[in-house]
Amino acid sequence: MVTAVLDPLAPTPHGAWSGHGVRVTRRQGLHRRHRGQHTVCTPRFCAQRHGRLLTVEHNLSPDELCDELAVILADELVDTGAVRGQSEFELVFTGIVRSTVHGGLPAWLRFYRNSLDKLEHGTTPFAAIHTWAAGQVRGSRMIDLGSCFGFFPLRMARRGIDVVATDLNDPAMQLLKLISTHLRRPLTTRTCDAAAVPLPDGSADTVTALHLIEHLPTDAIAAVLDEALRLARRRVVVAVPFEDTPRECYGHIQRFDLTTLRQMADEMAQRHRGISARAYAFHGGWLILDR
Repeated sequence: MVTAVLDPLAPTPHGAWSGHGVRVTRRQGLHRRHRGQHTVCTPRFCAQRHGRLLTVEHNLSPDELCDELAVILADELVDTGAVRGQSEFELVFTGIVRSTVHGGLPAWLRFYRNSLDKLEHGTTPFAAIHTWAAGQVRGSRMIDLGSCFGFFPLRMARRGIDVVATDLNDPAMQLLKLISTHLRRPLTTRTCDAAAVPLPDGSADTVTALHLIEHLPTDAIAAVLDEALRLARRRVVVAVPFEDTPRECYGHIQRFDLTTLRQMADEMAQRHRGISARAYAFHGGWLILDR
């Protein structure tokens, strides 16, 4: 699915955000029960459809703005049918961040600081994945493919690693670059396809692709892994979720298990002479390619 192109820093009224047929507001006062055929009320949200317009009212506080918002939205709005598909999911996500703290940069800084604090102090389920991935990185230069918000590149930049974060989403990369400057975690960003990164062979010691390839069509996965190996002098680190059914709202279209990953490891080792490949399970699945 093609998602809407957003300017994450676009001006918006205090306590409200709208774009691409979605309007999000932060609730003032007590919850008033909404009624109607196309209405869903949950502990944190009220969502209503009026023709092509989806309105979402919420009561989240600035302290709750973090990456865990994705799970809350999936549980309360996607699973109840109030939010449909990846594009609406991302629009509502953005709207909640922007309507909770006034001003584009202050809102996203709060979101990033909260998220990094939870990830780096181990108080969110995804923290174990980031901690494990950090332990797999070799050398002093890293390229991250499909960085999205770029929490992992920011984590490694704090350690003094020379990091290049990449993603197809140019506004996300511009935001990440701005945030990295304000957080004093310097890194480089590149807007590009993970299968065609405009950097020379062997540009990094380690190339990471954390929860990326589940978003890709089957014929694109091998191209991305080949590109990662082209860029890596020493190691490629790939992480995937193990899901019974791919989560559409997150943009997942592939389902992985340990058997699938082991087959991928065998195929990569056969296709690329001089590398070793191993797959294992730990909070999802991992594929490690070493020269």
